[in-house]
Amino acid sequence: MKKILKNSIKCNYCGDVIVSKHTHDFVSCKCGKCSVDGGNSYLRRIYTNSPNDYQELSEVIEDDDEELIIYD
Repeated sequence: MKKILKNSIKCNYCGDVIVSKHTHDFVSCKCGKCSVDGGNSYLRRIYTNSPNDYQELSEVIEDDDEELIIYD
């Protein structure tokens, strides 16, 4: 399993780097084309066109005690 250290993406349209810092911390970039959610609990990505709208910047480590959940 993986433990989330940082839940972050970079928007490929406006260049904003956005970070979700805690569970249910829904953050959007300034142009509104992509968003992150979940803090260190889960990775959720929202995008307007395709997963290519953003660059993944999250940091995760292996941890046998954690379960990683990803929502698209």
